[in-house]
Amino acid sequence: MEVNEPRLEIEYCTRCRWLPRATWMAQELLTTFEAELGEVSLVPGTNGVFEVRLDGESVWSRRTDAAFTDAAELKRLIRDRIAPEHHLGHSELPSDG
Repeated sequence: MEVNEPRLEIEYCTRCRWLPRATWMAQELLTTFEAELGEVSLVPGTNGVFEVRLDGESVWSRRTDAAFTDAAELKRLIRDRIAPEHHLGHSELPSDG
C-alpha cells in the first residue's frame, strides 16, 4: 500500500469521544491544504490522547501543549512545515486587540 506524503495523522481518544473534534480538524486541514497534503489519517487512541503528527513528527499534542489549540494555530503550524508561502487568509490577519 502506497503512502502519500506528506502524511498527517490525528490521534484521538475514543473514550473521551473526541472523534467529532478529530474529524472537524481533519476537514479544516484538508480544505486548507488540499494540494499540499498527501494523506490525512484518523488514529483511534486512549488515555486522553489528541495529537497531530506530520510524517510521524508531532506538530501539536494535548499532553505537552496543555489545552486544545484552535484550528487557525494548527493551520499555521502545518503551513510552516509544508507550504511556508501558503497564505491562510483571514486567520492570519492581526487582531484588533
